Amino acid sequence: MLIGLVCAVPLAAVSGPMPALTPALAGWLAGSGVGGVAGLLLTYKGLRVGKAGVVSALASTEGAIAAVLAVIAGEHLTIPVMAMLCVIAGGIATVALATGDAAQPADASSGRDERRAVMFGVAAALCFGVTIFSTAQVGKVMTPFAATLPVRVVGVAAVFVPMALAGRLQMTRRAVPMVVVIGVAEVLGNAAFVVGSRESIAISAVLASQFAALTAVAAFILFRERLSPQQRFGIVAIVLGVAALTVVRG
Repeated sequence: MLIGLVCAVPLAAVSGPMPALTPALAGWLAGSGVGGVAGLLLTYKGLRVGKAGVVSALASTEGAIAAVLAVIAGEHLTIPVMAMLCVIAGGIATVALATGDAAQPADASSGRDERRAVMFGVAAALCFGVTIFSTAQVGKVMTPFAATLPVRVVGVAAVFVPMALAGRLQMTRRAVPMVVVIGVAEVLGNAAFVVGSRESIAISAVLASQFAALTAVAAFILFRERLSPQQRFGIVAIVLGVAALTVVRG
């Protein structure tokens, strides 16, 4: 969050003037900042106790959640789009219910950990969905880079500063390059989403949420994670549903 803030502030400063702060804008700023930080914390918690492929697949449904919020706010969706949302919901339920790894002996503790990971993934998706929609609303009146500031400001104020003051902020040499890449990439990715959301929040949200497919592949290659057939089916349903939603919505 600190690196992202350092990256975003100068870009926001040169990209255009800041609008006047209204009650509505303040609400969207809060939703963007608080929801984003909460979603990240829930995601990382889920990754500590569960499988990256499962947690990321659940978190990636943020796009579908943002699409639903966009519909509620007045954006029109066709029947095929609604059908794809049902497919995604079915994938979520499959991943949530099909805990366990067929290639590994199941035990009570591992089952509890997977269920906890699923809960964290679902909660993260809800938070991210609110954040995506709120960020899109912010992006209507602020420049793309300025719209990325709320989550970084909240993250620094609520996470970085308290941890630094408590002496709990630890950084290893190995983590530094990954932290830098994450901080910069999130700013660029969020700014790109804001630009796209000005045309359609739903399309931009579901396109951005397809990171789950890349994460699942990377987890298989790097961590040798093995998923049960039911979990693989659920993840595939989520990924295909998100991709199909983009096509039918377009």
